[in-house]
Amino acid sequence: MPYKTLSLTMHGAVAHVALNRPKALNAFNMEMFFEMKACFEALSDDASVRAVVLSGNGRFFTAGLDLKEAAAGILSAGSDADLGRQREQFRRHVLDLQSCQTAIDECRVPVIAAVHSGCLGAGVDIVTACDIRIMSADAYFTIQEINVGIVADIGTLQRIPHLLPLGTIKDMAYTGRKMLAEEALRLGFVASVETDQEATITAALAKAHEIASKSPLAIAGVKQVINAQRDKSIHDGLDYVATWNAGMLQGNDVMTAVKAVMSKQEALFDDLLSDN
Repeated sequence: MPYKTLSLTMHGAVAHVALNRPKALNAFNMEMFFEMKACFEALSDDASVRAVVLSGNGRFFTAGLDLKEAAAGILSAGSDADLGRQREQFRRHVLDLQSCQTAIDECRVPVIAAVHSGCLGAGVDIVTACDIRIMSADAYFTIQEINVGIVADIGTLQRIPHLLPLGTIKDMAYTGRKMLAEEALRLGFVASVETDQEATITAALAKAHEIASKSPLAIAGVKQVINAQRDKSIHDGLDYVATWNAGMLQGNDVMTAVKAVMSKQEALFDDLLSDN
């Protein structure tokens, strides 16, 4: 389907999604949030897709929330409604926005963020929902919400503790300071730092194609098991992976991979649900 705020191109089994509001520095309006959800749900359902790269068009990855739209919404909100009902409506609105980032986290295939220049606010929500982050040398991350007087509420504070030391997170969240490339690489927040935007996208696509060459069934299992472990106890995670492998190691992919390794040839795997 066509998108107004995103661009989608296919490179074989790799999908490349780009934030596409360059004149607005890819700031997130409501349309972009919900197109993001629809796009990643569709890619997750497409059995031919094996990896996704997420980047931003123009000179910014994203400036975060579109503050002009958000301010207009606050100013136009009715004040005559029951206060409790107003707050419940707002709570549901936040939950809807959270689901847009969760669509990335729960996408069946790995998602690689290719970040250049600024990644602020909602952009950090997005990249923490991705599986791998690659950034350009000029890029930076900012938990911007504190600078506009709010608590980050659509995913950053829930996911980033699994990616960075707690002290660093608190420093960033309390001050709204920038995390630059050197720090992000040293702390393992990003997999690599590239020279510029083009090189960052090229590296992300190369990583995505490498992932796409693996068994799609095994990749889906690795992502689900890692995410399950993140959200569960060690005991629950071990039980989950035992159940997963008990059900999924009956297919042809293991034998295909073993034969390829032994013969020193490239393994060619069928798409997930290839009979459909």
